[in-house]
Amino acid sequence: MSDPISADATASEIARAVADGTVKAVAVVEAALARIAASEPTVNAFTDIVAARARKRAAEVDAGGTKGPLAGVPFAVKNLFDIAGIATRAGSKINNDNPPAARDGALIRRLEEAGAILVGGLNMGEYAYDFTGENAHYGPSRNPHDPTRMTGGSSGGSGAAVASGEVPLALGSDTNGSIRVPSALCGLFGLKPTYGRLSRAGSFPFVDAFDHLGPLARSAEDLALAFDAMQGPDPDDPVCTTRAAIPTLPLLHEGVGALRIAMAGDYFLQGAEPQALAVVEIAAHALSAATQPVILPDAAAARAAAYVITAIEGAALHLPRLKSRPQDFDPDTRERFMAGALLPGSWYVKAQRFRRRYREAVLKLFDDVDVILAPATPCSAPKLGQKMMTIDGVELAVRANLGMYTQPISFIGLPVAVAPMQHPGPMPLGVQIIAKPFNEQAVLRVAHWLQKQGIANAERGKL
Repeated sequence: MSDPISADATASEIARAVADGTVKAVAVVEAALARIAASEPTVNAFTDIVAARARKRAAEVDAGGTKGPLAGVPFAVKNLFDIAGIATRAGSKINNDNPPAARDGALIRRLEEAGAILVGGLNMGEYAYDFTGENAHYGPSRNPHDPTRMTGGSSGGSGAAVASGEVPLALGSDTNGSIRVPSALCGLFGLKPTYGRLSRAGSFPFVDAFDHLGPLARSAEDLALAFDAMQGPDPDDPVCTTRAAIPTLPLLHEGVGALRIAMAGDYFLQGAEPQALAVVEIAAHALSAATQPVILPDAAAARAAAYVITAIEGAALHLPRLKSRPQDFDPDTRERFMAGALLPGSWYVKAQRFRRRYREAVLKLFDDVDVILAPATPCSAPKLGQKMMTIDGVELAVRANLGMYTQPISFIGLPVAVAPMQHPGPMPLGVQIIAKPFNEQAVLRVAHWLQKQGIANAERGKL
Protein backbone atom coordinates (compact mmCIF):
# COMPACT_ATOMS: atom_id res chain seq x y z
CA MET A 1 0.00 0.00 0.00
CA SER A 2 1.26 3.47 -0.89
CA ASP A 3 1.62 6.27 1.63
CA PRO A 4 -1.89 7.84 1.55
CA ILE A 5 -0.52 11.35 1.21
CA SER A 6 1.91 10.47 -1.59
CA ALA A 7 1.47 11.01 -5.32
CA ASP A 8 1.32 7.24 -5.81
CA ALA A 9 -1.68 6.65 -3.54
CA THR A 10 -4.85 5.49 -5.24
CA ALA A 11 -8.29 6.77 -4.32
CA SER A 12 -9.10 3.43 -2.69
CA GLU A 13 -5.96 3.54 -0.54
CA ILE A 14 -6.68 7.10 0.57
CA ALA A 15 -10.31 6.34 1.44
CA ARG A 16 -9.33 3.31 3.53
CA ALA A 17 -6.66 5.28 5.37
CA VAL A 18 -8.99 8.19 6.14
CA ALA A 19 -11.78 5.83 7.21
CA ASP A 20 -9.58 3.93 9.69
CA GLY A 21 -7.94 7.09 11.05
CA THR A 22 -4.47 6.40 9.66
CA VAL A 23 -4.43 9.83 8.05
CA LYS A 24 -6.54 12.98 8.14
CA ALA A 25 -8.37 14.27 5.07
CA VAL A 26 -6.84 17.68 5.76
CA ALA A 27 -3.34 16.22 5.36
CA VAL A 28 -4.31 14.46 2.13
CA VAL A 29 -5.72 17.66 0.64
CA GLU A 30 -2.74 19.77 1.67
CA ALA A 31 -0.40 17.26 0.03
CA ALA A 32 -2.48 17.32 -3.16
CA LEU A 33 -2.50 21.13 -3.27
CA ALA A 34 1.27 21.16 -2.80
CA ARG A 35 1.75 18.69 -5.67
CA ILE A 36 -0.49 20.78 -7.91
CA ALA A 37 1.53 23.92 -7.15
CA ALA A 38 4.77 22.10 -7.92
CA SER A 39 3.61 20.34 -11.10
CA GLU A 40 1.45 22.92 -12.82
CA PRO A 41 4.25 24.92 -14.45
CA THR A 42 5.05 21.75 -16.41
CA VAL A 43 1.75 19.87 -16.66
CA ASN A 44 -0.78 22.71 -17.14
CA ALA A 45 -3.67 20.47 -16.13
CA PHE A 46 -5.67 22.96 -14.02
CA THR A 47 -7.50 26.13 -14.98
CA ASP A 48 -9.17 26.67 -11.59
CA ILE A 49 -8.09 25.63 -8.08
CA VAL A 50 -10.60 25.81 -5.21
CA ALA A 51 -8.15 25.51 -2.32
CA ALA A 52 -10.25 27.24 0.35
CA ARG A 53 -13.28 25.12 -0.48
CA ALA A 54 -11.18 21.93 -0.45
CA ARG A 55 -9.65 22.71 2.94
CA LYS A 56 -13.08 23.45 4.41
CA ARG A 57 -14.54 20.25 3.02
CA ALA A 58 -11.56 18.20 4.31
CA ALA A 59 -12.08 19.56 7.81
CA GLU A 60 -15.75 18.58 7.60
CA VAL A 61 -14.82 15.03 6.55
CA ASP A 62 -12.42 14.73 9.49
CA ALA A 63 -15.02 16.07 11.91
CA GLY A 64 -17.76 13.75 10.65
CA GLY A 65 -18.72 10.41 12.06
CA THR A 66 -19.35 7.76 9.41
CA LYS A 67 -16.91 8.11 6.53
CA GLY A 68 -18.15 7.67 2.97
CA PRO A 69 -16.59 5.22 0.48
CA LEU A 70 -14.46 8.04 -0.99
CA ALA A 71 -13.62 9.74 2.29
CA GLY A 72 -10.86 12.31 1.89
CA VAL A 73 -10.12 11.55 -1.77
CA PRO A 74 -9.08 14.69 -3.71
CA PHE A 75 -10.53 14.87 -7.20
CA ALA A 76 -10.77 17.37 -10.05
CA VAL A 77 -13.13 17.78 -12.99
CA LYS A 78 -12.90 18.81 -16.61
CA ASN A 79 -13.92 22.46 -16.72
CA LEU A 80 -17.17 21.76 -18.57
CA PHE A 81 -18.59 20.61 -15.21
CA ASP A 82 -20.37 23.31 -13.22
CA ILE A 83 -18.43 24.31 -10.10
CA ALA A 84 -20.38 26.60 -7.80
CA GLY A 85 -19.04 30.15 -7.90
CA ILE A 86 -17.01 29.71 -11.11
CA ALA A 87 -18.00 30.32 -14.73
CA THR A 88 -18.15 27.01 -16.59
CA ARG A 89 -15.36 27.50 -19.15
CA ALA A 90 -15.79 24.39 -21.32
CA GLY A 91 -12.28 25.14 -22.55
CA SER A 92 -13.38 28.42 -24.11
CA LYS A 93 -12.66 32.13 -23.79
CA ILE A 94 -16.28 33.05 -24.49
CA ASN A 95 -17.82 31.18 -21.56
CA ASN A 96 -15.64 33.08 -19.09
CA ASP A 97 -18.06 35.98 -19.52
CA ASN A 98 -20.98 33.88 -18.31
CA PRO A 99 -22.27 34.19 -14.73
CA PRO A 100 -20.70 31.80 -12.20
CA ALA A 101 -22.44 28.46 -11.77
CA ALA A 102 -25.07 28.53 -9.04
CA ARG A 103 -24.32 24.99 -7.88
CA ASP A 104 -22.08 22.05 -8.61
CA GLY A 105 -22.82 19.55 -11.35
CA ALA A 106 -24.67 16.39 -10.34
CA LEU A 107 -21.65 14.09 -10.39
CA ILE A 108 -19.56 16.47 -8.27
CA ARG A 109 -22.34 16.49 -5.69
CA ARG A 110 -22.54 12.69 -5.70
CA LEU A 111 -18.80 12.26 -5.26
CA GLU A 112 -18.74 14.76 -2.40
CA GLU A 113 -21.70 12.99 -0.78
CA ALA A 114 -19.45 9.91 -0.81
CA GLY A 115 -16.70 11.86 0.97
CA ALA A 116 -14.53 12.98 -1.94
CA ILE A 117 -13.11 16.51 -2.02
CA LEU A 118 -13.08 18.72 -5.12
CA VAL A 119 -9.82 20.63 -5.63
CA GLY A 120 -10.40 22.27 -9.01
CA GLY A 121 -11.37 22.46 -12.67
CA LEU A 122 -9.21 21.04 -15.46
CA ASN A 123 -7.97 22.16 -18.85
CA MET A 124 -9.63 20.75 -21.97
CA GLY A 125 -9.97 21.22 -25.70
CA GLU A 126 -12.28 24.09 -26.59
CA TYR A 127 -15.94 23.06 -26.31
CA ALA A 128 -14.75 19.41 -26.22
CA TYR A 129 -14.20 19.37 -30.02
CA ASP A 130 -10.68 17.95 -29.76
CA PHE A 131 -8.60 14.78 -29.52
CA THR A 132 -5.21 16.40 -28.74
CA GLY A 133 -5.43 18.12 -25.33
CA GLU A 134 -4.25 21.40 -26.85
CA ASN A 135 -6.03 24.69 -26.17
CA ALA A 136 -5.49 28.02 -27.93
CA HIS A 137 -6.60 30.04 -24.89
CA TYR A 138 -5.06 28.24 -21.90
CA GLY A 139 -2.18 26.36 -23.50
CA PRO A 140 -1.84 22.59 -23.90
CA SER A 141 -2.01 20.05 -21.15
CA ARG A 142 1.27 18.12 -21.24
CA ASN A 143 1.76 14.39 -21.00
CA PRO A 144 3.45 13.56 -17.67
CA HIS A 145 5.35 10.70 -19.33
CA ASP A 146 6.95 13.18 -21.76
CA PRO A 147 5.93 16.86 -21.49
CA THR A 148 6.79 17.42 -25.15
CA ARG A 149 3.89 15.16 -26.12
CA MET A 150 0.10 15.40 -26.16
CA THR A 151 -2.17 14.14 -23.42
CA GLY A 152 -4.94 13.38 -25.88
CA GLY A 153 -8.27 15.13 -25.60
CA SER A 154 -10.55 16.61 -25.08
CA SER A 155 -10.22 15.59 -21.40
CA GLY A 156 -6.50 16.39 -21.55
CA GLY A 157 -6.29 18.09 -18.16
CA SER A 158 -8.04 15.10 -16.57
CA GLY A 159 -5.43 12.75 -18.00
CA ALA A 160 -2.50 14.99 -17.04
CA ALA A 161 -3.71 15.59 -13.48
CA VAL A 162 -4.08 11.89 -12.67
CA ALA A 163 -1.03 10.64 -14.58
CA SER A 164 1.19 13.22 -12.86
CA GLY A 165 -0.10 12.28 -9.41
CA GLU A 166 -1.63 15.68 -8.71
CA VAL A 167 -4.91 13.91 -7.88
CA PRO A 168 -5.83 10.20 -7.84
CA LEU A 169 -9.18 10.70 -9.54
CA ALA A 170 -10.63 13.00 -12.20
CA LEU A 171 -13.83 13.29 -14.19
CA GLY A 172 -13.96 13.84 -17.92
CA SER A 173 -16.47 13.73 -20.73
CA ASP A 174 -16.52 11.41 -23.74
CA THR A 175 -18.49 12.25 -26.89
CA ASN A 176 -16.33 10.49 -29.47
CA GLY A 177 -13.45 9.24 -27.30
CA SER A 178 -12.46 12.07 -24.98
CA ILE A 179 -12.05 9.90 -21.87
CA ARG A 180 -10.58 6.92 -23.69
CA VAL A 181 -7.96 8.72 -25.79
CA PRO A 182 -6.35 10.60 -22.83
CA SER A 183 -6.55 7.44 -20.70
CA ALA A 184 -4.62 5.51 -23.35
CA LEU A 185 -2.04 8.20 -24.14
CA CYS A 186 -1.42 9.09 -20.46
CA GLY A 187 -1.37 5.46 -19.27
CA LEU A 188 -4.51 5.45 -17.13
CA PHE A 189 -7.62 3.42 -16.48
CA GLY A 190 -10.70 5.18 -17.82
CA LEU A 191 -14.42 4.42 -17.99
CA LYS A 192 -16.97 5.63 -20.51
CA PRO A 193 -20.20 4.24 -19.10
CA THR A 194 -23.30 3.26 -21.03
CA TYR A 195 -25.04 6.26 -22.59
CA GLY A 196 -27.47 7.59 -20.00
CA ARG A 197 -26.03 5.62 -17.06
CA LEU A 198 -24.52 8.68 -15.32
CA SER A 199 -26.24 12.04 -15.08
CA ARG A 200 -24.91 14.86 -17.26
CA ALA A 201 -26.85 17.54 -15.35
CA GLY A 202 -24.68 20.53 -14.57
CA SER A 203 -22.24 20.03 -17.44
CA PHE A 204 -21.78 22.05 -20.63
CA PRO A 205 -23.00 19.98 -23.62
CA PHE A 206 -21.34 19.20 -26.92
CA VAL A 207 -23.41 16.59 -28.79
CA ASP A 208 -26.47 15.45 -26.88
CA ALA A 209 -26.70 12.21 -28.86
CA PHE A 210 -23.24 11.07 -27.75
CA ASP A 211 -22.24 12.94 -24.57
CA HIS A 212 -21.10 10.75 -21.66
CA LEU A 213 -19.37 11.60 -18.36
CA GLY A 214 -17.02 9.31 -16.47
CA PRO A 215 -13.87 8.82 -14.36
CA LEU A 216 -10.13 8.46 -15.01
CA ALA A 217 -7.91 6.89 -12.35
CA ARG A 218 -4.80 4.79 -11.76
CA SER A 219 -6.65 1.59 -10.88
CA ALA A 220 -9.74 -0.28 -12.02
CA GLU A 221 -10.82 -0.45 -8.38
CA ASP A 222 -10.87 3.36 -8.27
CA LEU A 223 -13.02 3.46 -11.41
CA ALA A 224 -15.53 1.10 -9.81
CA LEU A 225 -15.51 3.01 -6.54
CA ALA A 226 -16.22 6.32 -8.28
CA PHE A 227 -18.70 4.87 -10.76
CA ASP A 228 -20.74 3.27 -8.01
CA ALA A 229 -20.88 6.55 -6.08
CA MET A 230 -22.14 8.41 -9.16
CA GLN A 231 -24.83 5.97 -10.35
CA GLY A 232 -28.54 6.60 -9.99
CA PRO A 233 -31.48 8.27 -11.74
CA ASP A 234 -31.58 12.05 -12.13
CA PRO A 235 -34.66 13.91 -13.37
CA ASP A 236 -32.43 16.86 -14.27
CA ASP A 237 -30.95 14.85 -17.17
CA PRO A 238 -33.70 13.65 -19.51
CA VAL A 239 -31.61 10.79 -20.91
CA CYS A 240 -30.38 9.50 -17.54
CA THR A 241 -31.70 5.99 -17.02
CA THR A 242 -34.26 5.24 -14.35
CA ARG A 243 -32.62 1.86 -13.78
CA ALA A 244 -31.50 1.25 -10.22
CA ALA A 245 -27.79 1.47 -9.51
CA ILE A 246 -25.88 -1.78 -10.01
CA PRO A 247 -22.77 -1.81 -7.76
CA THR A 248 -19.65 -2.96 -9.59
CA LEU A 249 -17.06 -2.87 -6.82
CA PRO A 250 -18.25 -6.11 -5.13
CA LEU A 251 -17.95 -7.95 -8.46
CA LEU A 252 -14.36 -6.99 -9.30
CA HIS A 253 -12.88 -10.05 -7.65
CA GLU A 254 -15.06 -12.55 -9.52
CA GLY A 255 -12.35 -12.81 -12.16
CA VAL A 256 -12.81 -13.37 -15.86
CA GLY A 257 -13.16 -17.13 -16.16
CA ALA A 258 -16.87 -17.04 -16.93
CA LEU A 259 -16.63 -14.22 -19.45
CA ARG A 260 -16.64 -14.89 -23.20
CA ILE A 261 -14.02 -12.58 -24.68
CA ALA A 262 -13.04 -11.84 -28.29
CA MET A 263 -10.99 -9.33 -30.23
CA ALA A 264 -12.56 -6.89 -32.66
CA GLY A 265 -11.42 -7.69 -36.21
CA ASP A 266 -11.45 -6.08 -39.62
CA TYR A 267 -11.59 -2.27 -39.16
CA PHE A 268 -9.96 -2.54 -35.70
CA LEU A 269 -6.95 -4.45 -37.05
CA GLN A 270 -6.09 -1.84 -39.68
CA GLY A 271 -4.50 1.59 -39.77
CA ALA A 272 -2.52 1.49 -36.52
CA GLU A 273 1.11 1.34 -35.50
CA PRO A 274 2.14 -2.29 -34.86
CA GLN A 275 2.55 -1.80 -31.11
CA ALA A 276 -0.97 -0.36 -30.75
CA LEU A 277 -2.32 -3.61 -32.19
CA ALA A 278 0.21 -5.77 -30.34
CA VAL A 279 -1.04 -4.66 -26.90
CA VAL A 280 -4.54 -5.85 -27.84
CA GLU A 281 -3.10 -9.24 -28.76
CA ILE A 282 -1.25 -9.35 -25.44
CA ALA A 283 -4.49 -8.75 -23.57
CA ALA A 284 -6.40 -11.24 -25.72
CA HIS A 285 -3.81 -13.98 -25.16
CA ALA A 286 -3.75 -13.41 -21.41
CA LEU A 287 -7.54 -13.52 -21.26
CA SER A 288 -7.76 -16.66 -23.45
CA ALA A 289 -9.90 -14.76 -25.92
CA ALA A 290 -11.51 -16.58 -28.82
CA THR A 291 -9.12 -17.11 -31.73
CA GLN A 292 -11.69 -15.85 -34.24
CA PRO A 293 -12.17 -12.05 -34.11
CA VAL A 294 -15.68 -10.63 -34.13
CA ILE A 295 -16.57 -8.15 -36.85
CA LEU A 296 -18.39 -4.95 -36.00
CA PRO A 297 -20.18 -4.48 -39.34
CA ASP A 298 -19.67 -1.16 -41.11
CA ALA A 299 -17.46 0.31 -38.37
CA ALA A 300 -15.89 2.76 -40.83
CA ALA A 301 -19.35 3.95 -41.84
CA ALA A 302 -20.27 4.29 -38.18
CA ARG A 303 -17.30 6.56 -37.66
CA ALA A 304 -18.33 8.66 -40.67
CA ALA A 305 -21.89 8.92 -39.38
CA ALA A 306 -20.57 9.95 -35.96
CA TYR A 307 -18.69 12.79 -37.66
CA VAL A 308 -21.88 13.97 -39.38
CA ILE A 309 -23.99 13.96 -36.22
CA THR A 310 -21.20 15.60 -34.22
CA ALA A 311 -20.66 18.35 -36.77
CA ILE A 312 -24.33 19.20 -37.20
CA GLU A 313 -25.34 19.06 -33.52
CA GLY A 314 -22.20 20.92 -32.40
CA ALA A 315 -22.67 23.64 -34.99
CA ALA A 316 -26.33 24.11 -34.07
CA LEU A 317 -25.41 24.52 -30.41
CA HIS A 318 -22.71 27.12 -31.09
CA LEU A 319 -24.25 29.03 -34.00
CA PRO A 320 -25.20 32.08 -31.87
CA ARG A 321 -21.62 32.34 -30.61
CA LEU A 322 -20.22 31.83 -34.10
CA LYS A 323 -22.30 34.78 -35.27
CA SER A 324 -21.61 37.13 -32.35
CA ARG A 325 -18.00 36.30 -31.35
CA PRO A 326 -16.23 34.37 -34.11
CA GLN A 327 -12.90 36.00 -33.28
CA ASP A 328 -12.95 34.49 -29.76
CA PHE A 329 -12.99 30.86 -30.90
CA ASP A 330 -9.89 28.73 -31.35
CA PRO A 331 -9.53 28.97 -35.16
CA ASP A 332 -9.42 25.18 -35.56
CA THR A 333 -12.60 24.73 -33.54
CA ARG A 334 -14.36 27.57 -35.34
CA GLU A 335 -13.63 26.04 -38.74
CA ARG A 336 -15.10 22.67 -37.72
CA PHE A 337 -18.25 24.24 -36.31
CA MET A 338 -18.69 26.42 -39.40
CA ALA A 339 -18.29 23.39 -41.64
CA GLY A 340 -20.93 21.57 -39.60
CA ALA A 341 -23.33 24.48 -40.05
CA LEU A 342 -23.13 23.99 -43.82
CA LEU A 343 -24.05 20.30 -43.83
CA PRO A 344 -27.58 19.49 -45.06
CA GLY A 345 -30.11 18.34 -42.49
CA SER A 346 -30.89 15.30 -44.61
CA TRP A 347 -27.42 13.95 -43.79
CA TYR A 348 -28.27 14.06 -40.10
CA VAL A 349 -31.44 12.06 -40.69
CA LYS A 350 -29.57 9.44 -42.75
CA ALA A 351 -26.81 9.19 -40.13
CA GLN A 352 -29.34 8.60 -37.35
CA ARG A 353 -31.14 5.94 -39.40
CA PHE A 354 -27.85 4.18 -40.04
CA ARG A 355 -27.05 4.47 -36.32
CA ARG A 356 -30.19 2.49 -35.44
CA ARG A 357 -29.31 -0.31 -37.87
CA TYR A 358 -25.68 -0.40 -36.76
CA ARG A 359 -26.65 -0.59 -33.08
CA GLU A 360 -28.95 -3.54 -33.74
CA ALA A 361 -26.21 -5.38 -35.65
CA VAL A 362 -23.54 -4.79 -32.99
CA LEU A 363 -25.81 -5.78 -30.11
CA LYS A 364 -26.37 -9.15 -31.80
CA LEU A 365 -22.65 -9.85 -31.35
CA PHE A 366 -23.20 -9.95 -27.59
CA ASP A 367 -25.36 -13.05 -27.99
CA ASP A 368 -22.07 -14.92 -28.38
CA VAL A 369 -19.55 -12.81 -26.46
CA ASP A 370 -19.55 -10.77 -23.26
CA VAL A 371 -16.52 -8.57 -23.91
CA ILE A 372 -14.80 -7.28 -27.05
CA LEU A 373 -11.22 -6.00 -27.07
CA ALA A 374 -10.02 -3.27 -29.43
CA PRO A 375 -7.16 -0.75 -29.66
CA ALA A 376 -7.85 2.58 -27.94
CA THR A 377 -5.71 4.72 -30.25
CA PRO A 378 -3.78 4.09 -33.47
CA CYS A 379 -0.50 5.25 -31.91
CA SER A 380 1.11 6.55 -28.74
CA ALA A 381 1.08 10.27 -27.93
CA PRO A 382 2.17 12.54 -30.80
CA LYS A 383 4.34 15.60 -30.20
CA LEU A 384 2.64 18.82 -29.10
CA GLY A 385 1.81 20.90 -32.16
CA GLN A 386 2.11 17.91 -34.49
CA LYS A 387 -0.46 18.19 -37.27
CA MET A 388 0.15 15.04 -39.32
CA MET A 389 1.25 11.47 -38.54
CA THR A 390 2.28 8.61 -40.78
CA ILE A 391 0.81 5.22 -39.92
CA ASP A 392 1.27 2.15 -42.07
CA GLY A 393 2.63 4.36 -44.84
CA VAL A 394 -0.41 6.64 -44.84
CA GLU A 395 -0.25 10.29 -43.79
CA LEU A 396 -3.16 11.23 -41.51
CA ALA A 397 -4.28 14.33 -39.65
CA VAL A 398 -3.53 13.90 -35.94
CA ARG A 399 -6.54 15.77 -34.54
CA ALA A 400 -9.09 13.91 -36.64
CA ASN A 401 -7.66 10.41 -36.32
CA LEU A 402 -6.61 9.83 -32.71
CA GLY A 403 -10.22 8.72 -32.11
CA MET A 404 -10.57 6.43 -35.10
CA TYR A 405 -11.15 3.36 -32.87
CA THR A 406 -13.25 5.06 -30.20
CA GLN A 407 -15.87 6.73 -32.39
CA PRO A 408 -17.61 3.56 -33.67
CA ILE A 409 -18.21 2.52 -30.04
CA SER A 410 -19.51 5.72 -28.43
CA PHE A 411 -21.66 6.15 -31.56
CA ILE A 412 -24.04 3.59 -30.01
CA GLY A 413 -23.36 4.27 -26.34
CA LEU A 414 -21.71 1.00 -25.28
CA PRO A 415 -19.81 0.87 -21.97
CA VAL A 416 -16.03 0.84 -22.40
CA ALA A 417 -13.09 0.71 -20.03
CA VAL A 418 -9.53 1.49 -21.08
CA ALA A 419 -6.67 -0.48 -19.55
CA PRO A 420 -3.09 0.88 -19.87
CA MET A 421 -0.98 -2.00 -21.13
CA GLN A 422 2.56 -2.94 -20.20
CA HIS A 423 4.70 -2.98 -23.34
CA PRO A 424 8.32 -2.29 -24.33
CA GLY A 425 7.75 1.16 -25.83
CA PRO A 426 8.54 4.44 -24.03
CA MET A 427 5.01 5.87 -24.11
CA PRO A 428 1.70 4.41 -22.88
CA LEU A 429 -0.84 2.56 -25.00
CA GLY A 430 -4.27 1.29 -24.03
CA VAL A 431 -6.85 -1.33 -24.87
CA GLN A 432 -10.60 -0.74 -25.09
CA ILE A 433 -12.71 -3.29 -23.19
CA ILE A 434 -16.26 -3.16 -24.57
CA ALA A 435 -19.52 -4.74 -23.41
CA LYS A 436 -23.25 -4.55 -24.02
CA PRO A 437 -25.26 -1.68 -22.49
CA PHE A 438 -25.32 -1.51 -18.68
CA ASN A 439 -22.68 -4.24 -18.32
CA GLU A 440 -20.03 -2.00 -16.77
CA GLN A 441 -19.21 -4.71 -14.26
CA ALA A 442 -17.82 -6.91 -17.05
CA VAL A 443 -15.45 -4.30 -18.48
CA LEU A 444 -14.26 -3.33 -14.99
CA ARG A 445 -13.70 -6.97 -14.04
CA VAL A 446 -11.49 -7.45 -17.10
CA ALA A 447 -9.54 -4.25 -16.44
CA HIS A 448 -9.07 -5.22 -12.79
CA TRP A 449 -7.91 -8.73 -13.71
CA LEU A 450 -5.37 -7.38 -16.22
CA GLN A 451 -4.03 -5.03 -13.54
CA LYS A 452 -3.79 -7.75 -10.89
CA GLN A 453 -1.86 -9.94 -13.34
CA GLY A 454 0.59 -7.12 -14.04
CA ILE A 455 -0.44 -7.01 -17.69
CA ALA A 456 -1.99 -3.55 -17.31
CA ASN A 457 -0.47 -0.92 -15.05
CA ALA A 458 -0.99 2.81 -14.62
CA GLU A 459 2.49 4.04 -13.81
CA ARG A 460 2.73 7.65 -12.70
CA GLY A 461 4.61 9.93 -15.07
CA LYS A 462 7.98 10.94 -13.70
CA LEU A 463 8.22 14.64 -14.47
